[in-house]
Amino acid sequence: MAVRTLILTLFLAALAPTAASASDLVDRNASKIQLAVRGNGSALVTYRAAGRTRHVLAFGAINAVHPGAAPRQVRFRLDYTGGWETQRRLVWKTFGRTCLRYDGPALPWLVKACRAPDGSYWALQSWQLDLPHRGYPPWKASQSAWELHLSHWRGPTAKLEVWTDWAFGGQAHGLFGRLTYLGVPVHGFHTTASGSPDSFGRSLYVDTFGSAYGPGWKRETSLVFRNPTGAFCYSFWPTNDRSLPGSPRRPAGNGKRYRITVQGPGVTPDLAWEGPGLHDYNPHNTADVEYERRMNAIFDQVVAGDKFCPTQR
Repeated sequence: MAVRTLILTLFLAALAPTAASASDLVDRNASKIQLAVRGNGSALVTYRAAGRTRHVLAFGAINAVHPGAAPRQVRFRLDYTGGWETQRRLVWKTFGRTCLRYDGPALPWLVKACRAPDGSYWALQSWQLDLPHRGYPPWKASQSAWELHLSHWRGPTAKLEVWTDWAFGGQAHGLFGRLTYLGVPVHGFHTTASGSPDSFGRSLYVDTFGSAYGPGWKRETSLVFRNPTGAFCYSFWPTNDRSLPGSPRRPAGNGKRYRITVQGPGVTPDLAWEGPGLHDYNPHNTADVEYERRMNAIFDQVVAGDKFCPTQR
């Protein structure tokens, strides 16, 4: 019996999704999602994925720490055996269904949200992180996967600020902004060869609507918030994107609207911003000139101390 139990434990543990840069990733392409919470800082996520019903126990994390305040960012302990791996019993069977009415901040991509008996909040959000850049259609199933993210927090969430402008003297459309948590910039200290940030860093995912890529929303790119400012800057240019098969030439992706989605620091919720795009810059239009002057002033304040972004002016 002990051998059979060990085999079952190892099998269930193997069902856990591959770790990603986000500490709150639960799984991909989940359906029939349910969330239950307790006041002791634990939650139970029940869902279907890959043809199986799964019961994932989450605990051990809340909110986030500032960059460098600890060896690594906080993250959940996720038990994909429903409690057997960590407590040697199937906790999910007696966990209950408590999910008090959510009265926290509005969240993008929301699937489920609960207020726990201790007053903290839990949420599940699902969105597509790995879409190909420059509006290129997915050529692998993994690129169109919907990731399911779990968060747990008390108090304010992170703050995402975004502005639209023109760059390089009006030659290109641009976006810039910053991510802060409790007033402190959110950033990492290094990235991998593929551009993924460390546990403190966070990526932002830029989508464009009604662009040269075609109708509807298309993924433009992803990039990281910069160290030490927590800022980002991006300009829309025609480019040969090396992340795409054959490095095809793609047009500038500026559109009628933009959307930016960000993974929250630590295990705080994911954030999003959406706003209208700009028309092409007209140096003879006094309104355009005045708008760009004001955006340049904000830009200089937001990216102060950064080595890269000021070169994009």
